[in-house]
Amino acid sequence: MIDRALRGSKDRIVAPLVRGLAGRVAPGWLTALSFGFGVGGGILAGLGWRWLAAATWFAGRVFDGLDGPVARAGTAETDLGGYLDMMADTAGYSAVPLGIAAARADTATWATCAVLLATFYLNTMSWTYLAAIAEKRGEGAAAQEEKTTVHMPSGLIEGTETIVFFVAMLVWPAGAPGLFGLMAALVAVTIGQRLWWAAGHLR
Repeated sequence: MIDRALRGSKDRIVAPLVRGLAGRVAPGWLTALSFGFGVGGGILAGLGWRWLAAATWFAGRVFDGLDGPVARAGTAETDLGGYLDMMADTAGYSAVPLGIAAARADTATWATCAVLLATFYLNTMSWTYLAAIAEKRGEGAAAQEEKTTVHMPSGLIEGTETIVFFVAMLVWPAGAPGLFGLMAALVAVTIGQRLWWAAGHLR
């Protein structure tokens, strides 16, 4: 919901680090670190190390916020890089709820984890297909001057909101069933937003 509004501020904050890394560190390594720390946070959550899990997963988000700017600053931006970045993100987003559910090992947590991951599945389809249609119509990321590989339709739950929810889940695993359920409901609203938009604009 607020990703676009925060993107300029984020870019300004990381600009000094980006200038230091551009041309010295391949953005693919930053994507690999994003993947490793993201999945690592989920594994640590499964082992019950909640604070270390939260710190590890958040570090993965920091690396995720650097790979794109470093690629653009060093003229190393590629479609493959954008694709791998999204795959790394998805792996981390899957690992954390599964890790928390594995550590809790109760029916309520596993059930709400399954519901949350189901909404993630549907949400991925809701935005990626719209992104493909936008590219087909010449209304994609480049046309809209977005600093992403593909256009990402806005919605109630985006990257920033996901970070907030996941950190809360990791540091407070006892509240996971409620947080899983709340996030699933909000993701469902996001899916509904995009379906409503599609019904009104895709003819």
